[in-house]
Amino acid sequence: MIFVNGYSVDTAQISGFNQLTATQKQIGQKLKNSGESFYYRSPHQFLFEVIMRSNIVAAAYAMRDSGAGFSTFVNARCNPQYWRRTAYGGFLLRQDVNPSDAITDIFINGKRYGFECTTAIMIMLYKAVLETIGRKMFNQLFNGLLLYSTEHDADLQIIAVPSGASMPGDVRYIKNPEHHPNTPQWQGENVIDLGNGQVFGHGIGTGTIGEIIDVLNKKRMPGATIPAFLTAEIIRPNYRLMSEYTRHPVRRLLGGVI
Repeated sequence: MIFVNGYSVDTAQISGFNQLTATQKQIGQKLKNSGESFYYRSPHQFLFEVIMRSNIVAAAYAMRDSGAGFSTFVNARCNPQYWRRTAYGGFLLRQDVNPSDAITDIFINGKRYGFECTTAIMIMLYKAVLETIGRKMFNQLFNGLLLYSTEHDADLQIIAVPSGASMPGDVRYIKNPEHHPNTPQWQGENVIDLGNGQVFGHGIGTGTIGEIIDVLNKKRMPGATIPAFLTAEIIRPNYRLMSEYTRHPVRRLLGGVI
């Protein structure tokens, strides 16, 4: 259910909802029909969440099609035109480039990059923020980016929900407790909920939760008896706080310049 200013509302009552794309309207309806309660101080906060969730899903598909490789931290690689590779396998933004250009380059020149699934999640979230708030604000907020595992800029505000129904754009984790000791990178897989019964995990691709589990089960130690499983926790941006980064998410959607 969705609540605005303390009142349960239908999506049709929210000004601007009809201007959203069909996919975004579906996401809005899923939030409304969820057993989880979503609270907003204004219609703007609701619209921001719906649009950014759709942009996370779009970023997941773009990552899948980018050609970016899967790699451990030891072998991580990046485009030196935009990033400096750290000794521990992270990517530090060069001081002479815009963060918006550097994030975009990963999706354009993906074959020049290799990273593991936690870094991929952060990259997809940054891409979604960029598409939601625009280049100008993104460059102001994220001018010291470091891409490394779950490390993230303080302005990318992330929260953890102990359990619940997964919504499009949510981050889930599939744990593989008896992974082969020679391949610690397969101790689990971080995935994005695509909203259609499918998820995307960098290094594996798109599929159902069951299909991702099947892949991880093939990467267990000999004699393993505990199968991989979906954990209960849900990771998502704090949409309500991050909505302060833009006043006009719908105008941006329709091609306006902010």
